[in-house]
Parts: sequence; C-alpha cells; structure tokens
Amino acid sequence: MDIIKILQDELGIKKHQVENTIKLIEEGNTIPFIARYRKELTGGLNDEILRNFGERYAYLLNLEARKEQVIKSIEEQDKLTQELRLAIENAGTMTEVEDLYLPYRPKKRTRATIAKEKGLEPLAVLIKEQQEKDIEGAAVRFIDADKGVEDVKTAIEGAKDILAEEIADNAAYRGYIRSATFKKGMLISKGKDKEEQTVYDMYYDYSEAVNSIPGHRILAINRGESEKVLSVKIEAPTEEILQYLEKKIILKNSPVQTILEETIADSYKRLIAPAIERDIRNELSERAEDGALEVFKKNLYQLLMQAPIKGHHVMGIDPAYRTGCKIAVVDATGKKLAKTVIYPTPPQNKVEEAKKELKQLIESYKIDLLSIGNGTASRETEKFAADLIKEIGKPIHYVIVNEAGASVYSASKLASEEFPNDDVGVRSAVSIARRLQDPLAELVKIDPKAIGVGQYQHDMNQKRLETALGGVVEGAVNEVGVDINTASASLLQYVAGIKKTVSQNIILFREENGKFMTRAQIKKVKGLGPKVFEQCAGFLRIIEGTNFLDATGVHPESYEIAEKLLDELGYTKEDLKHRNFKDIHSRITDIEALAVKLDSGVPTLKDIIKELEKPGRDPREDMPQPILHSDVLDIKDLKEGMKLKGTVRNIVDFGAFVDIGVHQDGLVHISQMSSKFIKHPLEVVKVGDIVDVTILTVDPVKNKIALSMKA
Repeated sequence: MDIIKILQDELGIKKHQVENTIKLIEEGNTIPFIARYRKELTGGLNDEILRNFGERYAYLLNLEARKEQVIKSIEEQDKLTQELRLAIENAGTMTEVEDLYLPYRPKKRTRATIAKEKGLEPLAVLIKEQQEKDIEGAAVRFIDADKGVEDVKTAIEGAKDILAEEIADNAAYRGYIRSATFKKGMLISKGKDKEEQTVYDMYYDYSEAVNSIPGHRILAINRGESEKVLSVKIEAPTEEILQYLEKKIILKNSPVQTILEETIADSYKRLIAPAIERDIRNELSERAEDGALEVFKKNLYQLLMQAPIKGHHVMGIDPAYRTGCKIAVVDATGKKLAKTVIYPTPPQNKVEEAKKELKQLIESYKIDLLSIGNGTASRETEKFAADLIKEIGKPIHYVIVNEAGASVYSASKLASEEFPNDDVGVRSAVSIARRLQDPLAELVKIDPKAIGVGQYQHDMNQKRLETALGGVVEGAVNEVGVDINTASASLLQYVAGIKKTVSQNIILFREENGKFMTRAQIKKVKGLGPKVFEQCAGFLRIIEGTNFLDATGVHPESYEIAEKLLDELGYTKEDLKHRNFKDIHSRITDIEALAVKLDSGVPTLKDIIKELEKPGRDPREDMPQPILHSDVLDIKDLKEGMKLKGTVRNIVDFGAFVDIGVHQDGLVHISQMSSKFIKHPLEVVKVGDIVDVTILTVDPVKNKIALSMKA
C-alpha cells in the first residue's frame, strides 16, 4: 500500500507536500508550528488539513502494522498463499483486513470446532463438493458413539456446522452482505414501554433507511438504547442475501441442495447477520460521531475565538435561588477585587438590600459591565439587573454569558489553587466575569467537553473526542498568540511544544525573575530545550520587551529577514520606535524578487509583512462583538412575527440555538435558515454570529421558541 499516494489522492495535495509533511511530523514538529512556520515545505497547508493529515497518516501506519501481524500469523499456520498475501496487502481498511483474517484467527470452541473434533470434517467436504448422491449412506461411516456421533442425523448436523462457519468466514460473502445490508437495510427502533413519556417518543415506532439516516438521529437512538428505553435492530434484505449465497454455493441439480439451503440459512441467521449488524451499527455510530465531532470542533473554535471585551472592570454574577447570587468584581486584567453574596431572588427576595450593595460596588470600582451566567435563576437575576441599571442612570450594560463548564472549573483543583479562600460560587462568578473579558484565556481552564457547544458528546469515543477538541483549543491559542508575562499555566500549556510541567516552570520563572523582556530569555526556563523553544517561540508574545519583534508572530529564526526587509525598504530608527509600517505594501513592487534578495520563502515573507503592518494584532478583533443589553425581555413579551437580533449559542445538525435576550434560547431549524437548500447549518452561521431572526411560534408552557432567519 502506497501511503504517500493515498494521502495525496484523499487530501488533493501534491506528492512533495505529503513527503515534506510526513518528514516534519516524524521530526517531532507540532501542527501549529508546521502550519505557521513551515509553509514553504507544506505548500501552505492549514491547521485543519494538517490535523486531518496527521490522523489519517496514523491510521494508515496502524493499518500497515496490522497487515504485517495478520500475514505473519497466517504464515506461521503454513496457510498463506500468494493470492491471500496480495489481498491483505491491498486491503484499504481494517474491516477488510479482519474479514480476510477471520478464517485463520484462533477461535474459541464453537459448534464447528466441536464437530471437527468428532472427525466430521471429511463429511463436510463431501457435502460441499456436492458429488455424493447418497450423503446419508456416506454419513454412516462417521457414526462413533465414543465421539458423541450417535446417528446419521448427528453426523450431518455436525458437518453442516462446519460448513456454516466456513461460509460465515468467507471475506467475499461478508463484503457483499455488508454492502447489501447497508444499501437496502432499514434501522428499526421500538419503545420498550410505549406508555412512558420520554425524550425518545419519536423513536418508539421508527424506521429509516440505513444508508440515509442522519448522524444526529443515530446518536439519539444509540442513547435511547443505552438507557434501555429503546430496542434497536437492522432489518436486512434477507431473501436477496440468501439467494446470493445459494447461487454462489449450490450447484445445479445438487444432490444435497436441501442440506446446503439449511446450512446457508443457519450460517446467515446465526453467524453472519449478527456480526454484520454489529459492523454496520458501529460504522453508523462512527460516521455519526465523525459528523458530530466536526460540528463540535467548529463550534468550539468559534466560541474560543469570540471577541474579547478589553479595558473594563466587570461584575460577574452567578445566579441562584436559595443560596443567593454570588458576586465577583474583577479589574481589566481579570484580577479579583471584591466579592459578596446578594439575595434578590426567591425565597429571600431581598431586592432593595441587593440593589444598595451592588450600587456601592459599581460606584467604588467604576463598573460598566455586568456578566450574568445563564443557569438557574438567570431569568430573575437578569430582571433585577435591568431594574438596577435603570435606577443608576449611567451607561451600564449587561451580557448573558453561557456559563457551561463554570461549575466544573469552580470545583477543580486549578480553581482551588487560584482562589483558595473562596467557595465554588465565588470562583464561578469570577469565571463568568472573565469569560466576557477574554473568552479564550478563561475557557482553556475547562474541559472542552463541558463547554456546551456540542451534541451527544458524552456518547462519543471519549479519548478521540479529547484529542480532537484539544487540537482545536491548541489551534485557537496559537492563532491568537499568548502574552508570556500574563498568561496562566492553563493557557501556556496549549502553546505549541509546551507541556504542563514547562508551563508551570514559566510561571515559576516569572515569580523568581520578574517579567520576560526578550524571547531569548525563554530558553532559560527549566525543561525548555532547543526543540521546544523552536516550536513555541513564535507564539509567545512579549508586549513591552526590548525588541518590538518579540510582540509579533514573527519567529526568532526570521528576525534577520525582518530586519533586512525594513532596511531594504528604507525604514528609519524613528519608524522602528513608533512601529510605523502601515505603508509597507506600497514600498514593495516585486515580492518574489524581494524574497530571493532576502533569502526568504515568499510565504514566510508575506507573513512577516502581515505581522509588521499590525504588530501584536489580535485576530479575534474581527469577530462579532457581544450584544450588550440594558433592558430585559420575557418569553411572555414575544409575539409571532416579532423581529429581533440574537447571538448564535450552539449549532447542531438540525439547526442553531439563538440567544434573543430571554432565558430560553430559540431554535432556528435548518429549514428556516435560508431560502436556498443547505445541507448543514454551518453553511450559513457559526457560533457567536449576530443574526436577525423572526419569531415563528412561542410555547411558554414547554418553554420553546421557534425562529426563522429567512427574509
């Protein structure tokens, strides 16, 4: 199997791109580093393509290793033919390899192996050859009471068991049956107790074609089955499959036709069908997981890349009823300044006392933004905040923040180390405030699965989910860049090449030596060797250092090129001092010739120019800003036809959930997203988008709001 050719064809890239990327991966380079600083070698492959490349390359390597194991095992049994070797070597999937290996795989005792122990294999051969006209007469020779073969019937049944297993182990038959079942089979689900009302009601008597059922329905049915609410099976085109097997196995005018028909039916029902059903259910689940994972990754990326709101003192509010609303005030850097608890919600309803206390905090700390978590009691707390803002009469706004994962963070070891003297409520309030100031820096402290922008994430392969989402966080962190002098250990450990121990050592170095003033100082951190420095240096920023290039995404290995470029284009020391390079493009007439002169690749030179034009630019600045509220809507205020602005909070296969300023997010079904046909909501919107919506229906009893984005 030519791995390079496979990757080339599947990813639609050139041979040298595949070869260079494999070499870079094998040398231990990280995906962010390869994507950002090795564009000349990869031909500019982006982070997403490189991660898919890495995953597929690892699969193909494992496939090759498995093929070697299988060939060796069959060879040791002295059963490897040249034809079988070629079939294994040319197999494109693990399933194909395992199908070919099945007849040679060491088995537990089966009905077939027991029959072989009784000496019935020659009788099975006679039946298979279909030449013996008196098979019952031939079977007499195999009667042996000592071996448990009491009569002719027992002998023939044992021979049939041997043949049934042989048929079931045939790779070609299994391939056809798997394909036929996938193309023409139906997935059937039934409710175990149809009187019981559950979220799986629609699947109580449900069927859909295997080859067209959407991934989100697969995952929902799987969950219903695991919760023992649903029973699920695949209904295959059994008659067609049996006819196929009979045509392949039974000769015309066969003297043992009836015996073989019974054997084929037994083989299919007892051995093949259950295995194929497992295979197809697994394949459907894997495909559904793949789709859900892609949606989750895109949602998570957009959430992490939400625009930060900088330069504000923020009051974080973690709403609650009985235990009160926890309040935390943080400064513009996220440092906690004050904390308290108020009780404006039932059962205490101490509204006036709560207003008085918050007015004092707002005045004392010059607060102009309130960040309110969207969990329990959020609705009442939002109304309280809106009334408070009206009374203050100053330009103060509030934002409803998705608090998913805040409770996970607040109870974590990390939070207890950061705020050892505060309870989980205060920690959660701090997290809610910081999510508004810098979503990326705060969300990296939380397990990505707990952030709440996926669907059925708890039903997926958790190891794979963790790896994929970790890659998304890593990609986002490195795209934005990290201020090494202010970043937490949680943020630093997502920087390319930096592991947990090194991130903690960076914090320790800061505490012992003060701020980093140059990137060169980073090399002094314990455990941060030359390879790690190469990987991380370009993503770590030193904002007020001695070299302005340290505040940019220009890698230290390219400083000489950057300096030569500025000199070549006639920039003065005064320009360097004020970082005045906005007209850099107008001074370049031929970038290819300039790259040759500076001994640089064109992609690297273009990236250097981009960084010099906007030194220290945050790519999140281009993202939609959060909607700031000063008043509140209730679900009872909504009317059909009302037009509102909203923020996309989550995207799933069947639509998008939009925050329109009431406690319950509204659903824009995929059919209401565009006048044109779309296959997936991600074609139209992404998490964090600000969208115009129209109210279609409101159900205050079920707390459901249907929205439309159509004009």
